[in-house]
Amino acid sequence: MLINATTAISTSAVLLVPYSKWHVPQYHEWMKDEEIQEATASEPLTLEEEYAMQQSWRSDADKLTFITCHPVEPSQQQQPLTDYHDSPDRMVGDINLFLRIDDGEEGTSPPQIIGEVELMVAEKRNQRRGFGRASLLVFLRYIADNERAILDEFVARGSDPAAREKLPNPLQLSCLSVKIGQVNARSLALFESVSFEKVSTEPNFFGEFELRRTDLSRGSVDELLGRAGITDYVELKYQRSG
Repeated sequence: MLINATTAISTSAVLLVPYSKWHVPQYHEWMKDEEIQEATASEPLTLEEEYAMQQSWRSDADKLTFITCHPVEPSQQQQPLTDYHDSPDRMVGDINLFLRIDDGEEGTSPPQIIGEVELMVAEKRNQRRGFGRASLLVFLRYIADNERAILDEFVARGSDPAAREKLPNPLQLSCLSVKIGQVNARSLALFESVSFEKVSTEPNFFGEFELRRTDLSRGSVDELLGRAGITDYVELKYQRSG
């Protein structure tokens, strides 16, 4: 998406920055890991293909993504971001939103916009340190604050014209969804702890549970941020471009 091309989000727990071309080499190294490939249901790409994928995530109107980085040091919070703040050794993972219009399996249901969330903390040294929870909650806050602008871009540039004519006005997300492998107990526990609920008691054909969160209000997200002790949320100008 273009909406976050020049936006970073700084908090006490994580820094989120738009996925840019200088992040690709480190991201490519992460995705060579077979465990990450399995967890994200991804196939290994060449470096050139990874650069093309980055451009797709930047320009496609149905995809919104941030790279998660270590937080800005308190002494630097009032200063502009520099190349150091999202350098490879400070990158932790990514968080993504994929938007789609769902009108039922046979097209008989009223169309609704669903946002599918994907979350990754790449390296084991950064896992079990709260980065996943923090990036998820900060992402939820960004979506709550910018829902209308996100959906306006999606409908204007990324959705099927026939389907979007049937969407409710004003535009709104029906829910956020996540699909998690049934053996990934840690991720299931994380999403359930922030009010995502399983839509079925049994996994699907692919061995995944789908969980959905329907309360997308700013107040509910702020409550979760408070419980997690995440403070100092601020959207910053991201000066680099690419």
